[in-house]
Amino acid sequence: MTTDSPPEKPRRRRLLVLLPLIAFLALAVLFYGRLFSGDPSRLPSVLIGREAPALDLAPLDGLNENGAPVPGLASAELKGGVTVLNVFASWCVPCRDEHPFLVQLSRMPGFRLVGLNYKDDAANARRFLGRFGNPYAAVGVDPNGRTAIDWGVYGVPETFVIGRDGRIAYKFIGPIDAQGLKERLIPEIEKALAAPAPGTAGS
Repeated sequence: MTTDSPPEKPRRRRLLVLLPLIAFLALAVLFYGRLFSGDPSRLPSVLIGREAPALDLAPLDGLNENGAPVPGLASAELKGGVTVLNVFASWCVPCRDEHPFLVQLSRMPGFRLVGLNYKDDAANARRFLGRFGNPYAAVGVDPNGRTAIDWGVYGVPETFVIGRDGRIAYKFIGPIDAQGLKERLIPEIEKALAAPAPGTAGS
């Protein structure tokens, strides 16, 4: 009588139990590998070329610039000019890393840089902008993340370029760094600025 066959069944059961876990881990590695591959813009967005989702966000309470309250975000302000929308939060460490590049970006003419404050505490967000500088012409508060979901946000930070026609022209996923700013984001902004305005010849 042989005793080799019985141990095969427990091994097969363990393998069957582990297969879904192995498949999940493989997908997770693939996703995060693409997300942090050095070119975060490679992750596609179904919103590219489509009209920007609705925005009706209250301003960040107590945030002032030159003695005047900084406004919130509304959809009507996304048409007629190029807008760069940055999703940020005070608790987001990569947001702190990219912030100097947003300050640099805000000094460039021709477009409007606005912020979407994601699932944040108002006092913490104000301290964040007070400490690192406020590059935004407007800041809308998304306390429960519903607007971010509509915009297809994977996580913070993310940055969108919206053309004069109110459509999303580009999406930058992850923190902006010197290379990303120079080689990806600024060229996309310039492309949006060069596009003909809606209703003009060639649009």
